[in-house]
Amino acid sequence: MDHAATVPGAPLSRPERQVLDRMADGLTYDAIAQHMALSRHTVDTYIRRIRAKTGARNRMQLLLCALPLMAGSLTAESELARRD
Repeated sequence: MDHAATVPGAPLSRPERQVLDRMADGLTYDAIAQHMALSRHTVDTYIRRIRAKTGARNRMQLLLCALPLMAGSLTAESELARRD
């Protein structure tokens, strides 16, 4: 396993951010797996890595970690919309 994948404070990978976004949408882990065409085991691995990087101990803490990511995503989307 890539050591950087679990270093506290390391940036989240794109799939990890996508899993976190789906969690923020209210999807269960099984639904996230289905939506992203992944196995449940892979989703569990991403969740474990997110927890290691963020220090989150439960789903609520994971969702709190998603807030800044979602804000950044909204800012980027609105910036793109202004360019169109």
